[in-house]
Amino acid sequence: MRNRFARMAAWGTTGLGLLAAAPVLAQQALERVGKPQPGGTHWQPAATELADDIHWLDGMLLVIIAAICLLVLALLAIVILRFNRRANPEPARFTHNSVLEVAWTVAPILILIVIGAFSLPILFKQLRIPDADLTIKVTGHQWYWSYEYPDHDVAFDALMLGSGKARMDDALRAELAEYGYTEDEWRLATDNAMVVPVGAVVRLQVTAADVIHSWTIPAFGVKMDAIPGRLNETWFKADRVGMYFGQCSELCGKDHAYMPIVVKVLPKADYDAWLAEAKVALGTSPAAPIRLARN
Repeated sequence: MRNRFARMAAWGTTGLGLLAAAPVLAQQALERVGKPQPGGTHWQPAATELADDIHWLDGMLLVIIAAICLLVLALLAIVILRFNRRANPEPARFTHNSVLEVAWTVAPILILIVIGAFSLPILFKQLRIPDADLTIKVTGHQWYWSYEYPDHDVAFDALMLGSGKARMDDALRAELAEYGYTEDEWRLATDNAMVVPVGAVVRLQVTAADVIHSWTIPAFGVKMDAIPGRLNETWFKADRVGMYFGQCSELCGKDHAYMPIVVKVLPKADYDAWLAEAKVALGTSPAAPIRLARN
């Protein structure tokens, strides 16, 4: 027990958590993806194959929707111009048109079949987990996240920096800088991040300890509900090095807005260095995982 507390104390004084570990892991150099941008109304840059597929599907649906809207607009224009009282003073008296009725029934069915033929494989791909290089268990709490690397006996919590503060102050600015964040990343910054190697297939096991949460990284195309008593699974393979922001996406209580998610995607060598240091600082036995102290 004494050794466990000693390791935690040493880690707190030398590293300020897993994010501020070593110069090679300095996150100032990492591309930031997922924080608000001026004029940012489109998708975040895709960092995974899953996100690429979702963006492509969105573009395809937009083309179909635009074509339908233009067709309806054209039909309305024809009706207005050709069948108004001036152009058509004696209206026809027919009550139905079988060919037209069959057409407007069959055409939407064909459109839905086309959409389903492309959208369902994309949906199933998110749930068919390939052989994983790394497994991470994610647990949602009111109101923070816990991460466990069961293959490496490492576990830690991730809390929002400056939790409970209503406004920016000098102490918070210093804390953000010490962890490698900028001021505009407050409310997105956590003391610890999920860290994964670029190009690795990561299997996520998502659950919750209290109420329903939802673990979401938009740039990965991943959103998975965390439900107490259930272990949901999904996966991703990040193709770009960077720091990716997300937030809990299921209303879970008064501090729902203050449980952000940070994922660092590092080159394999940097990830191995982080993992080696994390094992020393937070190494556990499977029977008794040690968690980073929550202040």
